[in-house]
Amino acid sequence: MLRFAVRRLILLVPILIGLSLLVFIWIRALPGSPAQALLGERATDESIAQVRNQYGLDEPLYEQYWRYLQTVGSGDLGTSIASRRPITEEIQDRFPATVELAISAMLFATLIGIPLGFVAAKRHGGAVDHASLFVSLIGVSIPIFFLALLLKWAFAVELGWLPSVGRQDVLIDAEHPTNFYVLDGIITGNWNAAWDAIKHLILPAIALDEIPLARAVDRRHVLRNAMLPISTIVGLQVGLLLSGAILTETVFAFPGIGTWLQMAIVNRDYPVIQGGVLFVAIIVVLVNLLVDISYGFLNPRIRLAGR
Repeated sequence: MLRFAVRRLILLVPILIGLSLLVFIWIRALPGSPAQALLGERATDESIAQVRNQYGLDEPLYEQYWRYLQTVGSGDLGTSIASRRPITEEIQDRFPATVELAISAMLFATLIGIPLGFVAAKRHGGAVDHASLFVSLIGVSIPIFFLALLLKWAFAVELGWLPSVGRQDVLIDAEHPTNFYVLDGIITGNWNAAWDAIKHLILPAIALDEIPLARAVDRRHVLRNAMLPISTIVGLQVGLLLSGAILTETVFAFPGIGTWLQMAIVNRDYPVIQGGVLFVAIIVVLVNLLVDISYGFLNPRIRLAGR
């Protein structure tokens, strides 16, 4: 098993290098330039040339990429043009929000989609089976942003049951030692803050829950005969959740990685786009690696086939 895990870890190295190269090339293919984004309306030919020289943007691409690899390898993803803060600090502030949202969405999907899938599998061809297929098709077809807007209009605007934006009420005085607001409320004994954070999670989590819920229901016949834990299937949804979080967080003004990247694109904050996209890609690759290794643990035939 150790050899299997080490082999997968070794294969991870070229994948991450390839990802970094793709992100590097894609950023430099975008309209405009980092120098123009940094200078804004004050940009002149002389000032652009000065900034390009200062940041090494006038060097050959292969030299820029090598320096970029060295910087990323040291754990430095750069500095935001807009906030002048290190990108790693901004990720520490915002990634917990996205993790909370993704976990909440997966929790909804697991509690609703998996039982519904088992019931549909046991009553194949019946009313529950057809209803689950209908729910699955609707879930796959409705755009996340449209469902988010409907939920926001119905439960926040019309009924006023739940908050429509943010992670927590601005009037609540709460400490955030981990930046996981629900956990922070529990740790500090501030139950009012914890409950308020949960209420702020409900609507965006339901909107984002559309992705794993639809696929959990659609896999009902697979789940019926599956020998591996459902957690391995859940792990494969991480990439879809992170991509869907961009739209969901934008609609609900939820301060996670999604809104951070969206604002970076609008502001042409190239270091944030580059560092943020690479960070999300690395998370997806690592989660899929863990899923791959877990299959090796749970099914020895996979380990033997990989030799």
